[in-house]
Amino acid sequence: MVSPLVECVPNISEGRDGTVIEKIVDAVRQTEGCTVLGVEPDHDYHRTVITFAGAPQDVVKGAIALIRASIDLLDMRNHQGEHPRLGVVDVCPFVPLRDITIEECAELARQVVQGVQHHCDVPLFLYGAAASHPDRTMLSTLRRGEYEGLQARLEGTDTMHDASTSLPDAGAMKWSETVAKSGGITVGARPILVAYNVNFEERDARVSKMVGSIVRTSGRLLKSSGGGKVRSQGMLPKVQGMGVTLEEKGISQVSMNLLDVGLCPLHLAFKTCESIAKDHGIESCGSEIVGLVPLSAMLEAGRFFEPESDDDVSLVSAAMKGLGLNQHHHFDPAKHIIEWALEGRS
Repeated sequence: MVSPLVECVPNISEGRDGTVIEKIVDAVRQTEGCTVLGVEPDHDYHRTVITFAGAPQDVVKGAIALIRASIDLLDMRNHQGEHPRLGVVDVCPFVPLRDITIEECAELARQVVQGVQHHCDVPLFLYGAAASHPDRTMLSTLRRGEYEGLQARLEGTDTMHDASTSLPDAGAMKWSETVAKSGGITVGARPILVAYNVNFEERDARVSKMVGSIVRTSGRLLKSSGGGKVRSQGMLPKVQGMGVTLEEKGISQVSMNLLDVGLCPLHLAFKTCESIAKDHGIESCGSEIVGLVPLSAMLEAGRFFEPESDDDVSLVSAAMKGLGLNQHHHFDPAKHIIEWALEGRS
């Protein structure tokens, strides 16, 4: 009988202090039944993506342990980075991998919120399939205003949210020194998402920001001088995107979440961004997968770049080359492809 398997992909607001990151990851490693599949810090984002998997209740315990360690070790009052964030654990999604539904993953997220609430007086938000209200489904909605706007939300002076999205679902409902340190913690459930970034040879992200606004599904909000507003549709389906500068590498990138790689494959996102930027005189310089990716997504990209290849290893190699995954970053298929990481390939 096949046992249920769930993935958890918390993003913590620390990407520069390796010692602290390891202490937080160790909280998961020391949780029986949890296998850490990936730890990917980003200096410019000041953020680390951690991926682990296991049986549902083991992963719940691992997520609670990670959140508690992050609350103890991190301080949002000292945090600055390129990526939007609300708190020390900016997002903690549960993802169904095998023999488990998205609804069951949503229940796991609620269990984590209850467990953290029992130990820590911090603001806790539920999103995605675990959202308590339809308006709270999108992470970007709950995170609007980021950490810097959280105090106003808790003090009732916020102007960026309405009543359905302003306050946490559980935990602290008032601003305090504890909340100032932790920020807000967001836990949820979602299908497999691929965090995918396309790099460009420019320092100021001028073209990258333009490309991000063109390709993302939500498109651009257009305004008239008289106050009228209309939104144009973006080019790619089920894609969130924005342009950012990577100061450390001297480049910029279009940072995307591919919410459904069946509708928007890796190669479609890459070639679309590359084509638009090239029209404006900017060359691409590879791309990056943050966290893990399903094998099927890599095989599909491989077939695009080398249609004559027919075995999995060759197709993955073709995808890596075509997408430039090792141009500015390191992609190890044994560690970054979900199925191969779980098999323990070397």
